[in-house]
Amino acid sequence: MQNFTRRQFLSLVGAAGGTSALLKTSLALGLMADVNYAGPVSINAPTSNKKPTALILGAGIAGLATALELERAGFECIIIEASFRPGGRNLTVRHGDKIDEMGNPQICQFDQQENLYFNCGPARIPGHHRRLLHYCRTLNVPLQIKANSCKLAYFQDDKTFGGKPIRQIEYHADVRGLLSELVWKSANAKHYDALLSEEDVAKLVKFAQLHGDLSESGQYLGTERAGATNDRMLQFPTSHQPIELQAMLNSSFWHGGLLGAELYDWCEPLMEPIGGMDAVVKAFLRNLKKAPLLNAQVKKIYNVDGGVEVTFEQGGRYHTVKADYCFNNIPAYFMAGIDNNFTQQYQAGLNSIKRGHLFKIAYQMKERFWEKEGIYGGISYSADPITQIWYPSHDIHTAKGIVLGAYTWEPQISAKFEAMSQTERLQAGAASGNKIHPGFSQFIENGITIPWARINHQMGCGMRMDEEDFLAYFELLQQPEGRHLMIGDQISHHSGWQEGALASSEQALQQLNKLLVMHSQQAGGGRYVS
Repeated sequence: MQNFTRRQFLSLVGAAGGTSALLKTSLALGLMADVNYAGPVSINAPTSNKKPTALILGAGIAGLATALELERAGFECIIIEASFRPGGRNLTVRHGDKIDEMGNPQICQFDQQENLYFNCGPARIPGHHRRLLHYCRTLNVPLQIKANSCKLAYFQDDKTFGGKPIRQIEYHADVRGLLSELVWKSANAKHYDALLSEEDVAKLVKFAQLHGDLSESGQYLGTERAGATNDRMLQFPTSHQPIELQAMLNSSFWHGGLLGAELYDWCEPLMEPIGGMDAVVKAFLRNLKKAPLLNAQVKKIYNVDGGVEVTFEQGGRYHTVKADYCFNNIPAYFMAGIDNNFTQQYQAGLNSIKRGHLFKIAYQMKERFWEKEGIYGGISYSADPITQIWYPSHDIHTAKGIVLGAYTWEPQISAKFEAMSQTERLQAGAASGNKIHPGFSQFIENGITIPWARINHQMGCGMRMDEEDFLAYFELLQQPEGRHLMIGDQISHHSGWQEGALASSEQALQQLNKLLVMHSQQAGGGRYVS
């Protein structure tokens, strides 16, 4: 039997049982705190004259948040970032911006308009991501509602429905009706007599009728809930012919997009910063005392007496700095190539983390044609490798818009896109888009592609671990290694999300408090107070 990671297990739970099942399972496994977020960690402040110091390796969201809280507690911080820009995978591109793909650097050719931008990495903020929402609120990042699902959007599969795109509302309504009919028939066949009283069975029958919009005889004959084949404003609505059960079962939609909106992290309403997700990065930078050192690549990390020593290369010159503590936001799979004196077991744990593969395409469309089809935001699903098409829910009825034309995260599928040329990627996405929206490619003015596994200084998006490695190393990597602490979404149970990155920062700062007390006691000197 295949071994599943907790993350894979939770994905299956979410697909099968929806939001409630995923939440309850996460609580049962101890992966989600059933308490309100109390705010950032209160860091112990030194009372001695010596100002404590910290090195932050990587200016992703975890690194920026850690630096901000340390500065507020009186620490002197140096942020060392290998890339030409801060933010990590929080990347929003606009006209003239660079996508730093290895061997294939791209310059975004979107028109120079404020509403024409694309979030290459994180693009959604759920209402329960309290850490991220705390920083959006306190650092003045304006938010707007993001329509993550739209039942008037489509699902398309070459193997079913004759390859014709189907409105999601039709599929949703018909699957509910057909399953409700089965419940009705089972109840009337007295299959539930051993479990339910006669009164309860009667309630179940009525529930099935209302839930599935069944006829008085318990048949599902179609429903007005899925729209109509005529003008329902002027004529009595005529329901669509129900999808046949066999075609419904053969479709891949039921184990993909059907329950997409039921995932806990897709609970609506979702939010997004006005003008792009990098508004979060800009807010952190505005509030930091020191800007990150950019184009500075870490070459060495050593735990030494009383601190951590780091050597980095910048502009062809090597620099060595020492600090009391080090918070490391570098992708763990890079650590095999960075000289260090970590224990063998700790390094083995870092080596066990594998990079995730995530790929996106974005197109600038000369016309918002999807709005003429009644689609305002949300996602269409495809059985093709592109998997999804996203529509912007901001700036409705403006002239142009940026559409996500592909979003894949399966390594095998993403690898195929990664191996293509830029032109081949854009053509492949357009061809699949044409199946959902005939003439899709005619509206494309230009496009970009984001293969995260080929982006310099990232080489991946999210993390993966084999189950055996996860059990052996994950908790170890969440603990300090001397005065060195790993941070980032890679050290959370929520890889790929900014909330996971912020949770890792919070955890590391809690551990710092313990280290401060311990080191103060060992030195017999400076007292630390909360």
